Amino acid sequence: MNWLRSYGLLVRWSAVRLKYLLPLMLIVQTLLAVGIVIGFAFLIPGIDQQTALYLSTGAPALGLITVGMVLAPQLVAETKTSGTFEYNRTLPVPRSAILAADLSIWLVTSLPGLVLSLVVAALRFDLSLRISAFVVPAVLLVAVTATAVGYAIAYAAPPSVASLVSQVIVFFALMFSPVNFPADRLPEWLQVVHQFLPIQYMADAIRQTLVVPAAGLNPVPFLVLAAWCVFGLAVTLKVMTRRS
Repeated sequence: MNWLRSYGLLVRWSAVRLKYLLPLMLIVQTLLAVGIVIGFAFLIPGIDQQTALYLSTGAPALGLITVGMVLAPQLVAETKTSGTFEYNRTLPVPRSAILAADLSIWLVTSLPGLVLSLVVAALRFDLSLRISAFVVPAVLLVAVTATAVGYAIAYAAPPSVASLVSQVIVFFALMFSPVNFPADRLPEWLQVVHQFLPIQYMADAIRQTLVVPAAGLNPVPFLVLAAWCVFGLAVTLKVMTRRS
């Protein structure tokens, strides 16, 4: 079957299969992103410009992380339990088309919360964004990387383990990752850990394309995310094509 035709049919099938679940996930992701902007502002008295910047640009990143590394893996774990996962592996379509269709669904689910959180942040903190032309590629890279890594975990691990790991990820990203605050506020050992994890680089890629630094864009976050993306996709496709 033609790859593009397979991709289109799989997107339609996934949308129909998840027609009741996707709106709920969209609402959860949107509330999380907007809630970070509004709720965290109540916890921090006298918010300065830097804090406002981190909250405003960190919220979209956390929204993408939540969809890709938490909600998507939990759904994969559910499909393993229900038998849908094995059914997908029997379909006469390219495995890459299945993965591309899933990535497209999760990307569409992520975008409304991302846009709304930026609008709320701009109104709440009166921010002046200096948006780069690379903001769209940055968002796509972060979204695909988050979902690829989340899928790699969910496909390679048993369902119960994948669900538990996804819960740990959202807690770790929200409380102990330099997404909504500078990395120098963390203990040195945790700063070192984050140099090898993708979460900090996801926030950096979003942040510096929404408010371009005076020195210009730093390519390091994009290179690290590209490496994690390739790794996640490779693991996922390997598991998808492995014979039972």
